[in-house]
Amino acid sequence: MGSGGSERRPCQAIALPGCIAANPMLTARRPIRGADSGLPFHMGQPVVNEETNRVETSSGHLGGSIQASLGGRYATALFELARDEKALPAVEASLVGVRAAIDQSPEFQRLIASPLLSRDAAARAIAAVAASMKLDATTAKFLGVLAQNRRLSQLPAIIRAFRQLAAAQRGETTAEVTSAHPLDAGQVAELKAQLKTRLRRDVTVDLTVDPALLGGLVVKIGSQMIDSSIRTRLNTLAHAMKG
Repeated sequence: MGSGGSERRPCQAIALPGCIAANPMLTARRPIRGADSGLPFHMGQPVVNEETNRVETSSGHLGGSIQASLGGRYATALFELARDEKALPAVEASLVGVRAAIDQSPEFQRLIASPLLSRDAAARAIAAVAASMKLDATTAKFLGVLAQNRRLSQLPAIIRAFRQLAAAQRGETTAEVTSAHPLDAGQVAELKAQLKTRLRRDVTVDLTVDPALLGGLVVKIGSQMIDSSIRTRLNTLAHAMKG
């Protein structure tokens, strides 16, 4: 994460403690349930074992399939709270920013993956990140809960599931897009237009960066996959040459 002592480091793409002061985490106005068998949306509070209402979407069994995973249950809990507070657009926008930070900041990647940070240290660090990114209050509190419960590693899965729920509510299809390098706004717009033409409906794209692809894209829509990555082309070529 960083060097010891009180020395301040230059702020990078994501500011962590040492760059800016961490704000104390706030508590939510009401519990958010559904993750970890009924986790309330308050840090340091006992787990409440109550059933959560399932999210009803236009995509049939999407809500049920998402709740089958831990990340999906956290995403469902956050989605329900954001929907009730009429904050879905703000929360989704914040999560898109967090997803980009995960892809672009090695320091942030280490933060969410580290098993060595204490709960309090992780909460302070994530509070500083939320403040520097100007995340909405609901998302900032939610990230604090993840830190206190050692679930920050679930963030990529949570963001993916949340965006699927949000897209389904809007009547859109979600395409999981993995690229070797970050796509700019123009490339994303062109990709969405092409997918809309192919699928004949609006499409939300969930972007992930994987340098191992070398180039090109991998697009997954439900059970369908379009793999135009250079890595796959090279593997196919190598296999053909062996024949």
